[in-house]
Amino acid sequence: MDYSKKKRASDQRAKNKKEEGRAKVRAKAYAKADAKRPARGKKKPDSASDEFMVEGESRAPRSSGEMEKAYKLLALQESISNSQAKALIDRGLVYVANRKVTVARGELPVKTSFNVQEIAKAKIIYEDNDLLVVDKPAFLNTDEVERQYPDAQLLHRLDRETSGVLILVKDEEYRLKAIGEFKRNRVYKEYTAWVEGMFIDETEIDKPILTEKRHNKAFSKISPKGKPAHTTVTPVEVVGKYSKVKVVIREGRTHQIRCHLRSIGFPISGDEQYGGRRAKRVMLHARKVELLGKTFIADEPKIFAHYSS
Repeated sequence: MDYSKKKRASDQRAKNKKEEGRAKVRAKAYAKADAKRPARGKKKPDSASDEFMVEGESRAPRSSGEMEKAYKLLALQESISNSQAKALIDRGLVYVANRKVTVARGELPVKTSFNVQEIAKAKIIYEDNDLLVVDKPAFLNTDEVERQYPDAQLLHRLDRETSGVLILVKDEEYRLKAIGEFKRNRVYKEYTAWVEGMFIDETEIDKPILTEKRHNKAFSKISPKGKPAHTTVTPVEVVGKYSKVKVVIREGRTHQIRCHLRSIGFPISGDEQYGGRRAKRVMLHARKVELLGKTFIADEPKIFAHYSS
């Protein structure tokens, strides 16, 4: 056999090997797809639909080694719809072995057992003919609080995981007067927070804040193009790698405290959006508000004693 024939034979063998490899890859892909395909006559559940458990029906996956989306497993465990399960996870109320589940579509072993935290009810702190003041629990949206009291409307807002003093007004004349006080920065707003790190010196933070939309969520950052924002942070106690601080704000920009504390290297514990480590909740509480000669105080939640224990 001359050289040219040997070369052609060698090239053909190499070509055959490549084709054989491609065939094996395709075969594996087909086998994997077949394994996921439901058997004939059985309808595959629609992951986007609102499925409800039927009493007495079991839809648990067959093999203990299988994985499934977290919200689907939660829906099965709690006998609720998929959308309800997803909402609970998005609110930050679902835990597995004391670890918060943060991605509803993330996959978990089918034997996973969930703990679902209940949302406390808002408690009335003060009420008269002009206003209604409540202690808002964490994980409850301010709009949800407003719907509980149809004769009053929100004067300001708190982030979902921030607890504490929330003011609603009943009288339009009082509302306009109160809004004027907020605009002129004549409302005293004091918060308590647990931050990461050893905070030992009172600090004044005077940095403009610009708020943008990221993935349909508000996100604030320090920017010369932002609006003026002034925050005073005072140390209260240090426990290990965490510090309890008193925070007083002059304005009230979106996420002002969270953004400002991150900017000086002391993110709030649980505030993952602004650099904090995961915790049961964002450890921020609106403790005191002074408005038009009245003072309203919401006691710190029990969880705020955790780092001190």
